[in-house]
Amino acid sequence: MASSNAQTSQWWDHLQRLDGTRDLPQIASAAGRALVVLSAPYAQAMHHDLLALADTATDVVLIGGATDIEGIRRVPANAGLRHALGGTLTSLNVRMAASWLEHCTPGRLTDPPARLRWENWVAQTARPERYDRRPVTDETVIAFIEKAKITSPGASRTGLLRQFRDEGMACEQKRFAGLYESTIGR
Repeated sequence: MASSNAQTSQWWDHLQRLDGTRDLPQIASAAGRALVVLSAPYAQAMHHDLLALADTATDVVLIGGATDIEGIRRVPANAGLRHALGGTLTSLNVRMAASWLEHCTPGRLTDPPARLRWENWVAQTARPERYDRRPVTDETVIAFIEKAKITSPGASRTGLLRQFRDEGMACEQKRFAGLYESTIGR
C-alpha cells in the first residue's frame, strides 16, 4: 500500500507503462460494465482515468473512491458495515463490493432495484463503531506479547492484536506490528 499521493500516482503510472492494455475505458466498454474497488488515495491517483471511464456510458460502479463522479455509481466506504462484513477496515471495500454484487440483478451493476436493495440493507445493517479503549505504553504492549508467546504460541499477530483490543487496550495496527516483530525477534 502506498503511503502518499505521489506514491499512488507513481504506482498507477508504472502499471500503465508495464502494460498498455490497462486502459479502464477500453476494458469497461469491451465488457459493457465495470466494478472498480479503490481506496480514496488510489482513486485520487486514478482520477483522470475514472473521469474517462465515466464518459463511456457503460454500467460502472465505484466502491470506495474519493469523490462522486457523474456517470459512475459510487458506493462510499462505510465503516459501519464492518461488523456485518467482517475483517479489517483496510479490506472493507473489497467485502463491500462482494456484498454489492449479491444485491445486484444478474448481469447489471447499477439498476435502480439493486440500488434500493443495497440502500435498505445498509440502513438496516450499518452501525457506527465506537471504541472505549485505553491508550497504553509500549512496555504494556510488549508485556502482553511476551505473555501471549507463552500462553498462545501459535497465535497470529492479527489474532493477538484483536485479543489485545478486546481486553480494552488501544494500539494502532502498525505500532503493534513493530512491537510484535521486535519482541518475537528477540
